[in-house]
Order: sequence, then C-alpha cells, then structure tokens
Amino acid sequence: MSTPALTVNAARKQFGGLVAVNDVDFEVREGELLGLIGPNGSGKTTMLNLISGALKPTAGEIRLGAERISGKSPHEIAQKGVARTFQLVRVLPSMSAERNVMAGAVFGHARLWGDEARDVARDLLARVGLEKRAHLPVSALTYIDQKRIELARALASNPKLLLLDEWLAGLNPSELQIGISLIEELGNEGRTIIMVEHVMDAIRALCDRCVVMNTGHKIAEGEVGAVLSDPEVMRAYLGDDEDA
Repeated sequence: MSTPALTVNAARKQFGGLVAVNDVDFEVREGELLGLIGPNGSGKTTMLNLISGALKPTAGEIRLGAERISGKSPHEIAQKGVARTFQLVRVLPSMSAERNVMAGAVFGHARLWGDEARDVARDLLARVGLEKRAHLPVSALTYIDQKRIELARALASNPKLLLLDEWLAGLNPSELQIGISLIEELGNEGRTIIMVEHVMDAIRALCDRCVVMNTGHKIAEGEVGAVLSDPEVMRAYLGDDEDA
C-alpha cells in the first residue's frame, strides 16, 4: 500500500485550558481533494495551521509522505512542499501582483529564480484571470483579486500539498462558479488538496471525501454524501431539535 500524501496522527493543540484540536487522526491520499468541514470554531483552521507550521502541535504527529513535519517552522514546511491560502488574505501590499506570485516560486517548494520564476508567475496570473493586472500593486486590487493572487502564489511553489482555507468565501455567484471550476481543474491535474470550506455545494461538487470537526474533535470521515447525511454531523451544524 502506498504511503499517504499526508498523515495526521493524534494531533492535539491546546491553548491553556482550551483544546482547539483534540487528538485528531486522518490521512490524505496522493491526488485526493479532501474537504475539512465543520461549524465555526470547530478547529479547522487550527488544523491547517498545525499542518503548515504556523502552530506547533501540543502532541501527536503530522507526516508529509514518510517525513515528519510537525514541529518544523513554516518556511521549512513550505520548502518541503506545503502551500496554503489564508482565511484572511495575506499578500505583500507594496509589491506588484507579479512579484507576489514570484515570491511563491522563489521561497516555496519549487525554488525558481529570475526569468523562470517570472514566467511561472505570468502563467499563473493568466490562469486566475489577472494577466492584465500583473504590474499593478496588490494594494490597488479588490479583495477578490487579492484572493486570486494568493492562490497563484501558493501554486507557484508547485506544492505537494495545497491547503485552501475558505478560498471561496466572499465570492459572488458567478465568481463562485469560476472558483469551483478552477479548483476542479487543480484536482483533475492530480494535485493533493485539503479544502476548508463552508460552501456545501462546493464540497459536494469537488471533494472525494470529507472530514468533519466539531469542538476540536473529528466526528465523521468518509464519502461526502454519506457524511453530510450523518445525524451527528447534522446536529453539529443545525443543533438538536430541543434547542431550537
């Protein structure tokens, strides 16, 4: 049996008396698009922070392929092949769109330089629909366009694992369909993706499987349709009838 692209084993993150991620286990297969879902405050973004190195786990282990990455710094994990977008967009506001994307190529897994990095950046800006705005400062672009730049920057590193933290949030209906199509293309290329998302139509359309978290625990895992109809998952999202 092949080694999973990512293995999360009994991952825990504790902030004082608060356990934000509580001994969570799951695996992501090579080329899989996994949905990581749950109500607000369930620990999804904390889990992405543990995988990307923004936070170090209190206990447990995370492996990228066969290599342990838990406890490493964010730049070390990025160079190993993990790239991400953020729930609140993080861009380099004083730099152009092109240079923002080039930063992903230079400092990430691919480690490209000069004209090669610039060519990759231009190709990716075209892919996300921003080829005509490549030389504009990011501060002059809309929030939605900044999200597109952040995705292009993540892809510029040619990551082994792409983490999308609510990348579709805030898009209008037409932008949402474009965004879903773009993520579908990435999945069809065989990229390994973990997608934190509240847009259930996107989860149903895109994901092979999903993992559901609630109050730091994993409460369900499996094929999307079966998981979303699980009574415990429905209670987590909707609450118990007697609480209505």
